[in-house]
Amino acid sequence: MSTSEILNTQNTTAQEKPLPDLLRSIQSKIIGQHDLIEYMLVGLLADGHILLEGMPGLAKTRAAKAIADGVEGDFHRIQFTPDLLPSDLIGTEIYIHEKSDFIFRKGPLFNNILLADEINRAPAKVQSALLEAMEEKQVTVGHKTYPLPDLYMVIATQNPIEQEGTYNLPEAQLDRFMLHLEVDYPNHAEELQILALDENRSLGEEAAPLVVTSKEQVFAARRAASAMYISDNLKSYVVSLVAATRTPEKYDQKLGKWIAHGASPRATIALVRSAKALAWLRGDEYVTPQHIHHLAGPVLRHRIAASFTAEAEGVTRSEIIKRLLEVVAIP
Repeated sequence: MSTSEILNTQNTTAQEKPLPDLLRSIQSKIIGQHDLIEYMLVGLLADGHILLEGMPGLAKTRAAKAIADGVEGDFHRIQFTPDLLPSDLIGTEIYIHEKSDFIFRKGPLFNNILLADEINRAPAKVQSALLEAMEEKQVTVGHKTYPLPDLYMVIATQNPIEQEGTYNLPEAQLDRFMLHLEVDYPNHAEELQILALDENRSLGEEAAPLVVTSKEQVFAARRAASAMYISDNLKSYVVSLVAATRTPEKYDQKLGKWIAHGASPRATIALVRSAKALAWLRGDEYVTPQHIHHLAGPVLRHRIAASFTAEAEGVTRSEIIKRLLEVVAIP
């Protein structure tokens, strides 16, 4: 990248402040989930989809709704259930007698931001309806293909412990989520802040209005984030990280026992794009190994399969990724 290109990128970064403002605005309203909100905006900036996993009551749905409210666009929430049909997502063709023809009535998939609540409660035929939409931003019904909005994002939630009446997401669909975010409990101080915020609401005190970002500002921010500088050495490091999940025995004996199969090239692309977005959102001038390390877990967690040995030893995917970052050398 030339000096002029770097200066242009920095000027664009300085001018485009709506998304960092939106980040701070949402973080002030959802206590204890600062990293979650930041990574969700990284997903928006990197034009990716997000899978949220955590216990009930940890503001997963609220965080997704806040992101949607902060972006000018159409939002729809779908509660996934075992009796959901593909047409409930995509839409259906309806025969109009007066015209003696069929017209297509678009379903919820055609909104800018789709919240798929408890996505693992729907059967495989419904999950498959999302594959084309998430990857190609289009939907095919019969012999016609309908494009989805340019600003399109799926935010899905799932409960990690309540497995009755749930279905495992297919590997092909998991791979289409750019980030898999684990939502944890707030700490003691944060939970006290949550209580204070709830008391203020009960007393009728109005919170500051949420910062709203236009779709044009989101697209401009995406271009600025995409232009963030990342060195060739760091790109090579990302490729090595992903390659180590496929042939772990070449890097470490423990990894060789723990990983059954590794990540696809989508992981390489997702890690670079999300690292650029994180660097831009934090106001940094270029991508560093720290940005890669912050996002290695969310990008790789759902793309690697733990072996029976790892499960028997109680080794989690997060521990596998931590080991991966230890054994693959930083350039």
